[in-house]
Amino acid sequence: MKININKQTWIPGGGAVILGIFLGWLLFHRPAPPASGEGKNRQEEHAVEEKTIWTCSMHPQIRMDEPGQCPICGMDLIPLENAQSGDEEEQTAPGELVMTASAVKLAEIQTSQVIEKIPEKTSFLLGKVTADERRIASLTARYGGRIEKLYVNFTGQRIRAGGRMASIYSPELVAAQQELLEAMKYKATNPAFYRSARTKLKLWDLTDRQIDELEHAGRIIHYFDVLSPITGTVTMRHVAKGDYVKEGGLLFQVIDLSRVWVQFEVYEEDLPWVRKGDRVDFTIRSLPGKDFSGRITFIDPVISPETRVALARVEVANPGERLKPGMFADGKLTSRLPGGKALLIPRSAVLWTGKRSVVYVKVPGRTNPTFLYREITLGPAAGDYYVVESGLSAGEEIATHGVFKIDAAAQLSGKPSMMNPEGGKVSTGHNHGGMQMDNNDPAMQEGAGMEEKETSSATTGSTSVPAAFRKQLTTVTERYLRLKDALVADKEEEATKTAEEMLKALDNTDITLLKGDSHNLWMTQLTPIRNNLKGLVQMDGIEMKREHFRIISDHLAKALKAFGLERDQPVFIEFCPMANNNKGAIWISQYREIKNPYFGEKMLTCGEVKEVIQPHKK
Repeated sequence: MKININKQTWIPGGGAVILGIFLGWLLFHRPAPPASGEGKNRQEEHAVEEKTIWTCSMHPQIRMDEPGQCPICGMDLIPLENAQSGDEEEQTAPGELVMTASAVKLAEIQTSQVIEKIPEKTSFLLGKVTADERRIASLTARYGGRIEKLYVNFTGQRIRAGGRMASIYSPELVAAQQELLEAMKYKATNPAFYRSARTKLKLWDLTDRQIDELEHAGRIIHYFDVLSPITGTVTMRHVAKGDYVKEGGLLFQVIDLSRVWVQFEVYEEDLPWVRKGDRVDFTIRSLPGKDFSGRITFIDPVISPETRVALARVEVANPGERLKPGMFADGKLTSRLPGGKALLIPRSAVLWTGKRSVVYVKVPGRTNPTFLYREITLGPAAGDYYVVESGLSAGEEIATHGVFKIDAAAQLSGKPSMMNPEGGKVSTGHNHGGMQMDNNDPAMQEGAGMEEKETSSATTGSTSVPAAFRKQLTTVTERYLRLKDALVADKEEEATKTAEEMLKALDNTDITLLKGDSHNLWMTQLTPIRNNLKGLVQMDGIEMKREHFRIISDHLAKALKAFGLERDQPVFIEFCPMANNNKGAIWISQYREIKNPYFGEKMLTCGEVKEVIQPHKK
């Protein structure tokens, strides 16, 4: 059968068919599933990006959604948490802190093993030559009279034992001689009277020979000589010819300098290492190229309350009297602790709160770096090491660099930490645009104005800071002022020694006295001050030391303005625009008068006073 389809009929019918096919595709079409695992991986990667939070190891209140730098101290942020990558999570014991390899790398954490060996320490001691106190003779007038002749005319004059020093006329001595001559007449009948008259003259320092000459002559001697009891050097002369002297008056002092003492200052922490019999090698600053040595014969039983040192005495022969009292000596003492081997750990591994000594032990056998808080008992310091009394075993691995960062992460995670040994979450403020902070945090305020030139007139510190901490900070500042004076005088060795003293004072500050914002602010300043003090001690060249001093000054000034001082007089923050390659630098001084530590004698008066920090008002 033939069907006729005209043009008008085909066009509407074909359009209907095509429309029906298109609608069916829309209704029943399902998108093809993605390649195996592709969508899941994308979702996991997105979850990882959402879960990664970046924080500052020194300021755990900081929260950022992306890596960068801490707005307070400028340190690189580290990841707080990392999303699981699909691997099974390791089982950890309570208190263990698990970190990722990337976090350890960014925090520059280093570890080392606890070693066992005989503790050794080299101590550098400052000393001074003094006279041997057992070789000092003071001559006093045993009777009143007048100096008729003077045989010793100046101090420093040499005299031998028995040598004449002066002649004295004494009416009392004349009367005593007359008494002896009378007693001689009754020597046989009244010997006691005779012996008494003779003894009286002996007690007035006349020798048996002088008395015998008096008896033999049978007449009064009007002038008697004052004789030296020892061979030595006249170091004091208190009379002149024609002077009248009273009984007991000081005439001369004679010192035998054939042997002298060298008194070395030993700080408290070095005392366990110093014992009688130890050998000290030393040099005398005024005798360059000459080496001396001697053994310690005596150690002071008490410590000076002013200087906090005890004196260790070395006795040495002094041929030619080259060593003169008052000369400075630089000593070196290498010693070992008694008792054989002991456990040693680097000093940088220890977090010290003043009450507790804390380390972080690396847990062995873990895929991810895992650390555990542990309190230990320390013995004496051995150079760059501490002796461990208890709490560690030989071969254990502990963190030695980046320890503060581990502790900050532990605090943030609620694990046991230096300031929170029991564990538990800490408050971190509120969130602003992905960064958690406390608007009242003085550390944040301090960081915001870090680059500005200070122009305020005075500050007395926070009243909420304990006075005990202000006293400790004042001790640190006093050591700093001595360091500044050494740089002003261009004395490199003295600057090194005073920096060591400042470092010891800094380590003695008790950070547990500070809470909350004050604690965070001090921690911001503590680490750069400590690190730059160590750099100043280790670096050779006074210009390199001044560069470290500049950074120390910046951070100490911030601390003083925040906490105040416990001293009678104010201190001054002074500024030199030409220091630090014409960028300018500040320093702290106890004097308003400008004495520039960055240039010394070259530009001693370059600078101006920018601020005055008044003592804390009680």
